[in-house]
Amino acid sequence: MSVPIRTAVTAVCASLAAALLSSAPARAQQHDQAWSLSAGAHAPRAEVSLDGTTGRLTLAVSRDGRTVIEPSPVGLVTEQADLSKDLRFLHRESRKVEERYRTASGKRLDRRVRMHETRLSFAGAAGSRLDLVVRAAADGVAYRYVLPAGSGDVLGEASAFTLPADAKAWLGAYRADNEGQFAQYTAATAPTGDYSDQALFSTDGGYTLLAESDLTGGYSGARLAHDQGTGTYRVELADERVAATGPLATPWRAMVTGDLATVTRSTFTDDLAPASKVRDTSWIRPGTVLWTWLAGGREAGQSLAAQKAYVDQAARRHWPYEAVDAGWYYRPGEWDVTDPDWQTDSWMPDLVRYARAKGVGIIVWIHQRDLDTPEERAQWLPTLETWGVKGVKIDFMNSEAQPMLRWYDTVLAETAAHHLMVDFHGSTIPKGIQRTWPQVMTLEGVAGEEKRTNTAAHLTTLPFTRNVIGSMDFTPGAFQRVGLRPNSDAAEVGLTVAYESGLQMFAGTPESYAARPLARAYFDQVPAAWDDTRLLAGTPGQEAVLARRSGDRWFLGGVYAGAARTARVPLPLGPGRWLVETIRDGADGLVQDRRVLRGGDTLTVDVVANGGFAGLACPWRPGLTTCHR
Repeated sequence: MSVPIRTAVTAVCASLAAALLSSAPARAQQHDQAWSLSAGAHAPRAEVSLDGTTGRLTLAVSRDGRTVIEPSPVGLVTEQADLSKDLRFLHRESRKVEERYRTASGKRLDRRVRMHETRLSFAGAAGSRLDLVVRAAADGVAYRYVLPAGSGDVLGEASAFTLPADAKAWLGAYRADNEGQFAQYTAATAPTGDYSDQALFSTDGGYTLLAESDLTGGYSGARLAHDQGTGTYRVELADERVAATGPLATPWRAMVTGDLATVTRSTFTDDLAPASKVRDTSWIRPGTVLWTWLAGGREAGQSLAAQKAYVDQAARRHWPYEAVDAGWYYRPGEWDVTDPDWQTDSWMPDLVRYARAKGVGIIVWIHQRDLDTPEERAQWLPTLETWGVKGVKIDFMNSEAQPMLRWYDTVLAETAAHHLMVDFHGSTIPKGIQRTWPQVMTLEGVAGEEKRTNTAAHLTTLPFTRNVIGSMDFTPGAFQRVGLRPNSDAAEVGLTVAYESGLQMFAGTPESYAARPLARAYFDQVPAAWDDTRLLAGTPGQEAVLARRSGDRWFLGGVYAGAARTARVPLPLGPGRWLVETIRDGADGLVQDRRVLRGGDTLTVDVVANGGFAGLACPWRPGLTTCHR
């Protein structure tokens, strides 16, 4: 071939190549694309798909080829662009996330994180950009959106979760205080309405709990919206417009998935959250609490003498804290905190000194409205720290809108600075908050002991829904509320282990404890921080038996709904022999049984209707007669 001919051919080839390259983006939009992500064999697999015709994204989750989540819409809309359609793939980046961290409370203190992450970048209309970040672990899949600065405020999400229509569903009706009752449906038959985003489903691929993590004042809280007849649950935000002044990373949309034991034991939502912002955590100490509200009400909160009597009770039991609820800082009318002498009018410093001398710390209730301005926080928080108060129970936020979430961000930093542990009531649910801010020992966000509408089925659902995602201030132990609670006395004792809370608030009266010495002695032993947690038996809405380890002892808590039965519970506690002490309901009150079993044996306990049991197991040796110390 002559040089002129070669030159001509080369020019033609270059021209064709340029034409092909220029048409590549258009061609890419005409073909579907898919990307998969998994943490390993038998772990959940996420598959992101881009429809080449519409430019819409979906995400599906499976396990071993079985459905967990069907292909579900992914995307959001900002004031600048609709990033739920007409997307064009740009590139992919992948990495492994491996971390170790230690918490102050929770299902276990030492955590190890192993996740695979992929970041898929897309272009939208008019130069808009969207990154979809997906993470996969052995116990879950999560995704979030990342937007560059200048993307504008968020007007809503296209995010949704689509379940098989016949999937079993345990849902709590949405309330701003997150205190809805859980009930069982199928994914399609659940009534039209809004539900809490802590929704549990059962499919061929296992159980899946929907959740959220890393929610801050940079975004808005989520709930699920559902239309009866479909298996789709849409993400709805608390705000119609979410202000975004710079780059934005939205909260994680999480799916905790696996068998029921895996879901129950999971710390996936904490694992997704940012690392602790509190460097020195030596002052953060979980513990059991004598709570006075259900025991004495507002009258007790207004009486120094009554509170000293409760402190005496806590000291006798070696319970580390006493909680003073509403009423302690109100006078006829209300305190005027602008009065420079307002602090000297309180008997709280006297109570704190009295309690400290007896080895008891004081936790105080306070209304959110008294901490909602910088001036009020500057008055209250340093004063409480100076008095020696150990923690605050802050109540009545009742919102997950962006302004309230910004308040959370502020009060979290300020309570940490003033060494005050926190119990949030009338609040959001954990959503990873306890990893980032370890002084948050517990949150309500649950239809707890105070509610008269609770059912035994609701009580047996909570370990698989609300309590999966973080500490839960249910306040068990209110034996005096006969006729106002659906369960038996032994089940009430079992709740102290079945439900995890960094501050485990016992809600009974001293008289009710004295009438039940076995319960009182058990409460003396129960810790509020755990080295490990295992599900021994469970079916949501029917039964839940959990074992939690502290040192070399395992505490057992079982709750049941329905008819009386003989419960049979496997004990995979470890090799060797174990002394197992159980508390159950007898004909004339609580009864204790003791037996020696081998690890892996089955424990049998007679359970009354809507009953339960509590237990304590320790390594057995000849001559050992009790696990109590």
